[in-house]
Amino acid sequence: MNIERFIEVRKAMGLSQMELAADICTQATLSRFENNGQVPSLKILIKLCNRLNLPLGELFPKVGVKHSETIEKMNQAEFFLITSEYEQAASLLETIASSELLEEPSLSMRCHYLKGFIMIAQPSPITDILFMFDQVLLEEESSEAEIFRLLAYTGIGMVYARENDLEKAEFYFQKVLEKIYQYPTKTIEDTWRVLHIVFQCGVFFAHIKELDISNALLHYAVTICSDNHVTYYLARAAIQLAKNAMIQKEPTAKILERIYDARAYSKINRNTIALAELARMEQEVRLQEDERKY
Repeated sequence: MNIERFIEVRKAMGLSQMELAADICTQATLSRFENNGQVPSLKILIKLCNRLNLPLGELFPKVGVKHSETIEKMNQAEFFLITSEYEQAASLLETIASSELLEEPSLSMRCHYLKGFIMIAQPSPITDILFMFDQVLLEEESSEAEIFRLLAYTGIGMVYARENDLEKAEFYFQKVLEKIYQYPTKTIEDTWRVLHIVFQCGVFFAHIKELDISNALLHYAVTICSDNHVTYYLARAAIQLAKNAMIQKEPTAKILERIYDARAYSKINRNTIALAELARMEQEVRLQEDERKY
């Protein structure tokens, strides 16, 4: 409770403790509140605040405000990581105070995993990257921490693969694969993280010529995208762009390019209705092109 704010307003109004407490409570009750943090009954506190024209809410901590701002920054940084905008992600993470991360282990793990992946892409020295992932692995194990531990193992595998130490890299990727198939995704961020892990595993096994494993992992990644409609609005936007191009009588090649893009996104989502619509659109475009030729 922000008792300092209460005292500040009382003094600004020129009221002594005795004057403020008159007909509300004893001066001793008010003194215990201001000096020792002993909060009186809510009924008394409301009367005191009313006399000061002080909203009661100003005395209570701003629950979740800083926390939500930090999470929003984390979400944006994680999205930048997915879109390979590493400098933007790094700059955003730098705006988060370390004191905010200490308040919540999950935020600290998330920040360290993000920084680790960004450092791989930049690229940074191997010891610095491994130290960043160690910050995740040293946190106490919990169900909430599991996905970040899997991401840390993935990152370590990527580091060793980058250094061409394939035996160590495979050890960490195998460690991830033992658990990632059973990991339950509850949020869109979970889906991003699982996709990132599965994709990076697929890339690694392609690198070591284990193509059957790689193909299986990449097909699994496509299934995750489809099941979670990760590109759903991307497909819808592409379809509309194709329709707009037809209305504007754009060149046939440009219209077909938009149709093909939309078809690719629709296939990812297994959107049979959209695929049928795109087939009709393509047929219409080609018929119009044939009519112009003859």
